[in-house]
Amino acid sequence: MREYSAPATISVTGEENLTDMVWANADRFGDTVSFRRLVGGSWVDVTAREFAAHVLAVAKGLIATGLRPGDRVALLSKTRYEWSLLDFAIWTAGGVTVPIYETSSAEQVEWILSDSGARAVVVETAEHRATVDGLVDRLPELGRVWQLDAGPDIAPAVDELTALGADVDEEAVHELHRGVRADSVATLVYTSGTTGRPKGVELTHRNLLAEVRADIKAFPQLLKSGNSMLVFLPLAHIFARAIAICCVYARTTLGHLPDVKTLVKDLGTFRPTFVVAVPRVFEKVYNTAKQRAHAEGKGKIFDMAEALAIEYSKSGGKPGIALRAKHLVADRLVYGKLRLALGGRCEAAISGGAPLGERLGHFFRGIGVPVFEGYGLTETAAAIAVNTGADFKVGTVGRPVAGASVRIADDGEVLLSGDMVFTGYWHNADASAESLKDGWFHTGDLGTLDDDGFLAITGRKKEIIVTAGGKNVAPAVLEDRLRIHPLVSQCLVVGDRKPFIGALITVDDEYFQSWKARNGKQGTVADLADDDDLRAEVQSAVDEANKAVSRAESIRSFVVLPRDFSEERGEITPSLKLRREIIATEYADRIEAIYSKK
Repeated sequence: MREYSAPATISVTGEENLTDMVWANADRFGDTVSFRRLVGGSWVDVTAREFAAHVLAVAKGLIATGLRPGDRVALLSKTRYEWSLLDFAIWTAGGVTVPIYETSSAEQVEWILSDSGARAVVVETAEHRATVDGLVDRLPELGRVWQLDAGPDIAPAVDELTALGADVDEEAVHELHRGVRADSVATLVYTSGTTGRPKGVELTHRNLLAEVRADIKAFPQLLKSGNSMLVFLPLAHIFARAIAICCVYARTTLGHLPDVKTLVKDLGTFRPTFVVAVPRVFEKVYNTAKQRAHAEGKGKIFDMAEALAIEYSKSGGKPGIALRAKHLVADRLVYGKLRLALGGRCEAAISGGAPLGERLGHFFRGIGVPVFEGYGLTETAAAIAVNTGADFKVGTVGRPVAGASVRIADDGEVLLSGDMVFTGYWHNADASAESLKDGWFHTGDLGTLDDDGFLAITGRKKEIIVTAGGKNVAPAVLEDRLRIHPLVSQCLVVGDRKPFIGALITVDDEYFQSWKARNGKQGTVADLADDDDLRAEVQSAVDEANKAVSRAESIRSFVVLPRDFSEERGEITPSLKLRREIIATEYADRIEAIYSKK
């Protein structure tokens, strides 16, 4: 058993809550640009003073409708300015925010609204409203539904709430939010539900404040006044939401992007100091750049620059004269263009939600945009360990943040403690007791701690595959390395109680189009799934991934699937995690074929 505690500490007093930052910023830094809001294709500044006024007006409206302290209010929307506004307004009124992914099915929406006992819900679109309207007969506690987008005879939610609260006394609102304590529940965040029903994670104001202060201590060069961050991940995901709250606290200008289809253009106009994303976004950036270079006949230049970037990163900041000279040339030819695609001012990125992979970590650090990988769960209010500018070890998820401790149990499970660790699952005492034992949160993840306190995640206890020969295999190691190849979109490693390891592999549609053009092929992925050239390309990705494991753990056979995994079919979660049991059931015949032909 190994343990490491962060030397730095943080504190949250019992009287504090998340709304304090709104009023403090308005009083002391009222003219600071807290947000840049996308309106009609242009970015419009919102000062700290204006944001506080918006929060107060909406909170008054919530109170006018009868919202009581502790009542749950659900938010079903894409990432947008109103999401952050409503989050703080709900807290100001003493309520509890319940985020729902805007891509959720009617069944998922019903479960979250029912289980949380939400008294009201704010939806984004008419389609969302139709979904909720079809459920209200089965949701007796749900009293109000508001819609952010205007519609026939429907006023935008912010306007409607502002009008409803016009006569509510301001001082009464301030008394109400001052009465919210650090240990009051701030939000119920429902897990992705990779297995079974999603559970409501109770996060208090203390949990989130501890997370915010620890993150700011970890990234003082990024989270500070004058810098900016563009959030395009769903704010229903605790990772994106925690960093967004950090920006409000640190007076880092925050922008919201609801549609990633315009990401490159909006990065160019917003020009963020840093971005936050899940590993799949960085994989796509890398794969798209590589694909474009090869399509334009500049593949050899890109490949050379890629190798140089990785070598430069691995030099640990001490490259020789020759490597520095080559790196400068590559910077002019390749790296500068990649940085320009991120807006031209991007100093770094923060990655979470899944392992990034060592090769990509070195690549991005080598081009001048270090990706600070972290680790955390919904139950830890986002990151509880991070790589930082001062402490950065590629291939790990960093050291514990201020106020946090990590312990590796005898069976390899990662245990966590600190003020950012949740208090329990909503109305689920059994699950709470199983996860919270002796002051430690049992994550279900497997990992290692090195002598310097850096944590590496090696897999999930429940996902460990045990082959017929008794070999334990962590699928994430192979899956993460396979996804680095531009042709591979997703993969699921299989082989539990089987004689060897196999894989279901899906193809990246964007790269597939250019691959067909280069190889003189026609047809869909389904048409070419057994094509010798396509399989040879995928085999090269498999061979590269197998270098990370022993022969007994390596992939010996694979199937190329006719389509990608999708959230709509329930195969992946909104945060892009694989729902393994669903995929295995859906493709049981393909898995059986892997073993029947050997």
